[in-house]
Amino acid sequence: MTLGTAVRRYGLIALVLGLLVAAIASGAWRHLSLGDLAAHRVMLTQMVRAHPILSLLVYVGVYTAVVVACIPGPGALSTAGGFLFGTLLGGFAALAACTLGSIIVFLACRTAFGSWATEKAGPVVQRIEQGFSSNAFSYLLTLRLIPVMPFFATNVAAGLSRVRLSALVGATLLGTSPICFILAGLGSGLGRLFDSGASIDASLLEQPRIILPLAGLALMSAAPIAWRLWRRRR
Repeated sequence: MTLGTAVRRYGLIALVLGLLVAAIASGAWRHLSLGDLAAHRVMLTQMVRAHPILSLLVYVGVYTAVVVACIPGPGALSTAGGFLFGTLLGGFAALAACTLGSIIVFLACRTAFGSWATEKAGPVVQRIEQGFSSNAFSYLLTLRLIPVMPFFATNVAAGLSRVRLSALVGATLLGTSPICFILAGLGSGLGRLFDSGASIDASLLEQPRIILPLAGLALMSAAPIAWRLWRRRR
């Protein structure tokens, strides 16, 4: 195997593993929280006002890196996007980062392990492939809307299975957009409270900008129950 072939085959998976190791070693993943957002809100908002386009690009880049590294934090980052850029722009930026990060992880697994996984597939991969083989797009969309497995795990499983990239992109755009915009709306509500100097306590639940996103999250959390009931009737 030549150096060029090795880079093409293992370059992306090396990027994924490198980002994962860097995030764990530096402890950066621990700072992807709403507490850190509140602590640094003044600095962040000043940066966005001074350099709006650059700040948006940096946000998308950091979010994409988090998705590629397969570490916890997308939820907090979606909320931070609403806080910094508003519900619409923040939601679209989060959705773009989720999709781009998913593509990178998908291609990394496909190029590095795709053929090997197909030939040496164990019971777990075989069961996943059976679900994908029936209707890959619908299966992926269900996993995005009803997160029975972690976000990164779906990207990895799709990369190890016979799934087209177009199916992954379409399902990610449709299935991830609700949670991205709900959390961005939540972040926008928190931003107004931060600006007014309100404290972060139980009174947050009385604010319409907080109640509506939380209601959306509650409906999404009830989706698995509705799905099981529908499947039983079928």
